[in-house]
Amino acid sequence: MKNLLLRAGSGAIYVALIVFSLIGSKWIFLGLCLLLPTLGLIEFYKLSNTSGERKLTLSIDIIGTILMILGFFAAGDHCSTCSLPTIVFAIPYLLYLLTRFVVQLYSREVSPLNNLAFSLMGQIYVALPFGIMNMLYFHYATPMLLLAMFIMIWLNDTGAFLVGCSIGRHRLFPRISPKKSWEGFFGGLAFTIGAAFVLKYTLPTHYSSISLIGMVGLAIVVTAFSTWGDLVESLIKRTLDVKDSGKMMPGHGGMLDRIDSLLLVAPAMLCYMLIMGLFGC
Repeated sequence: MKNLLLRAGSGAIYVALIVFSLIGSKWIFLGLCLLLPTLGLIEFYKLSNTSGERKLTLSIDIIGTILMILGFFAAGDHCSTCSLPTIVFAIPYLLYLLTRFVVQLYSREVSPLNNLAFSLMGQIYVALPFGIMNMLYFHYATPMLLLAMFIMIWLNDTGAFLVGCSIGRHRLFPRISPKKSWEGFFGGLAFTIGAAFVLKYTLPTHYSSISLIGMVGLAIVVTAFSTWGDLVESLIKRTLDVKDSGKMMPGHGGMLDRIDSLLLVAPAMLCYMLIMGLFGC
């Protein structure tokens, strides 16, 4: 019971933080996009840093993440009113990449190639999706559509858990996650498609820019990539022989355990919105 209360409490705080950032100002949204990947990267590098190395490069990588997010945010916020080429906003992050490679030459770490590989994977796997969220926020979606994405992720997890625990029999991916079932997958899909209908018809003014078919398509994309996102993180943890990514989220494990689905859903949603735009949907 105590663990359940902890899980519910920390989950409620996380949900409130997401909702507040999306219905609040762009600065609150920026704060969210800086906070979550920074915490996620700290966890990711702790998992990969089995030899106790990388203190200097960890600091540099966190600075690089901040520069990436700020670059995406600045480009999204100002490109319509600023005459500067969009590539200008990427210069600080490009300087980070150059610095990261040069610093590795002078580091006396035992496994320089592994450490550099983990650094770049952390940037792509953890940091980049939050930069992409800024593109969605300012250009290819709306804050309310991003909120719909989060709601679908949460409902997919809920539906998969409830249906999987009740009637799950056929294993979805036993090599990586023995508890996931096909019944749970389709249960999550039913919940997300239901959310698409509810959001479209109860908040029509907020979702007037996307058709019902578009919302259902988004639900399918979220379900698929949310499941794959969870499996990717499970693969990482299984490879590193850990149960949870950390202890930042009481009752849930670590921050990566909480945002694992988002890390694949955000890039997938950008691709989906671009494809929808190309076909005028």
